[in-house]
Amino acid sequence: MMATHEVRSFFLEGPAGRLEAILWTPARSTPPPLAGLVCHPHPLFGGTMHNKVVYQVAKTLDRLGLPALRFNFRGAGLSAGVHDKGIGEQDDVRAALGFLSAAFPGTPLLLAGFSFGCWVGLRVACEDPRVAELVGLGAPVNDSDLSYLARCAKPKLFLQGSEDQFGARDKLERLVASLPGENRLEVIEGADHFFGGKLDSLDEALSVWLTTRRPELL
Repeated sequence: MMATHEVRSFFLEGPAGRLEAILWTPARSTPPPLAGLVCHPHPLFGGTMHNKVVYQVAKTLDRLGLPALRFNFRGAGLSAGVHDKGIGEQDDVRAALGFLSAAFPGTPLLLAGFSFGCWVGLRVACEDPRVAELVGLGAPVNDSDLSYLARCAKPKLFLQGSEDQFGARDKLERLVASLPGENRLEVIEGADHFFGGKLDSLDEALSVWLTTRRPELL
């Protein structure tokens, strides 16, 4: 059952100007055990916070009673600034995490990133002590440097399509096996990079991982 929630569409202050954002806050009387930030795919290829995968992750978090913040990177949608090849975008992620942390003080944060959002977002999340858990979706291991994950012992879930054209299964399997800490790779059979027709499977895999780690979400 979808949780009822408050929807807030607004602009948060980013380092290159305002960033367009949407925050879903579930109706609950107790502080949430976790609050999530979801980062979207490459803006130069049409990626925004309204991407179907990003939206599905937010829906999953919401269904479990967790706040979910999405935002558009600089230069995407109504966000100010111009694309910065993943460099300035790291500061955009930091600004969004700062907002989420202030909105839910003392609450551990989860960062979920899809594709470009995975590459950029997980880098920042590894370094930020407020972020407790990481989710990488469609990790673009074929042409992106994810070696920074070797220094990140935080719990991580990777969700990947078996037919992902930007993230070869065997390459990601080797990467995940080499990482410190608790790591899980869930390969969704028959799914491409965009999880076309497989969003239900993505929802289920993410839900199982979160509720296994945090039984209070059940």
